[in-house]
Parts: sequence; structure tokens; C-alpha cells
Amino acid sequence: MVDIDYLNFLENILTDNRKEKFLKILENRTNHFTIAVEDIFQMHNTSAVMRSCEIFGIQELNVIEQRYGKSIDKEIAMGAQKWVDINTFDSITNCVDALKSKGYQIIATTPHENDCLMEDFDISKPSALFFGTERDGLSEEILKRSDGFLKIPMVGFTESLNISVSAAIIIQNLTNRLRNSNIDWHLSENEILEKRLAWAKNSIKDIKRIEERYFEEH
Repeated sequence: MVDIDYLNFLENILTDNRKEKFLKILENRTNHFTIAVEDIFQMHNTSAVMRSCEIFGIQELNVIEQRYGKSIDKEIAMGAQKWVDINTFDSITNCVDALKSKGYQIIATTPHENDCLMEDFDISKPSALFFGTERDGLSEEILKRSDGFLKIPMVGFTESLNISVSAAIIIQNLTNRLRNSNIDWHLSENEILEKRLAWAKNSIKDIKRIEERYFEEH
């Protein structure tokens, strides 16, 4: 549980505009959908996916670093890493198991014989949307463990899109449909408090010294 007194203490350091912006943005945040990227060789693509998550209100990004183990490109993420939760996994198995244990269905974003177009996708179920590598697509393990397959309709000669472009299109489409639905997709009250605390800490430059002072006095 969030320490409300500590949260109030930190938020008193912030401007009223900052606090109001947090609340407004949190109204549109969701964990109903979560995004997972698998072994992305070019890390600027992962950073761009993170940015799309932040812009369109997806709170969590799951990154599988089984092979390349690179770090987020902060210039391309443009600060998104401060507002989106990044969960890292050292194997596909651990990532899929963790997401399934949270109640997510696993959706592979790839053309497949049983695939579904975006406009036909059932948004009512909490879903983890997986995006694969630029070179090889999603691994066989993810395809075998997927509960469904999703693709973007295309009418040109080119058969694939860059992963960051694909993610942006799908995230925007599904979150827009979600907000126009009757589904309960909002963060819980406790999740909102947790994000307010985390974001307040991320907004205060000398947070370590301020934390030490607060806990010494309390």
C-alpha cells in the first residue's frame, strides 16, 4: 500500500499544474493491454515502442532480453521511460508465464492462418500483445503459446512494417476502441496512487536527499 503521508509530502513539492497533469494522464492509463517485445536487435525500435505506449496510455512494456541485452535509447524514448513501467525478462518462458499469471491472453502480432484483423479483434479480454524481431519475427515458442494472432490489414506490395510502426498502429487502434467501449479498463485506485508516487519521485531532482530527510523526521 502507498504511504499517503509520504505521497502528500512529495506532491507538495510539485506545482499544482504538474499534479493536475498527473491526474489527467492517469485517467487515460490502462493495464487492460500490455505490450511485449522480443529480442529487438535495434534498440531504437524498443525505445520507439515505449514512446507509443506512453503516448497512447499503455502503462507497462515487457522486454525480453534473451540474446542482445541492450539498453533503452533515452534520446529516442524522449523521457517516456519515466512514465512507463518497464518489466525485463531473461527468457521468453519467464515473460509468457508472468503475463499469463496476471490473467493476460497472449496475442502474437503476426500473419497466421488463424489471424484476426485489428477491427475484428475482441478487446474485452486483457491481452499481452507480442512484437518480434525485425529480422526473424516472433519466436516459435511464442507462436506455440499464443492464444490468438493479430495482423494489420495491408493493401500494398510491401508485406511487412517496421516493428515500431506496427506497434504504434496497433496500440493506437486498440486503445482508441477501448476508450470508446463500456469495458472497465482504467487503473485501480491503488494503481493510481502507486503511479502518483512513482511519478512524483521521478519529477524531483534531489529525491534521494529529500527521501532521507523525510524518513529521518518520520
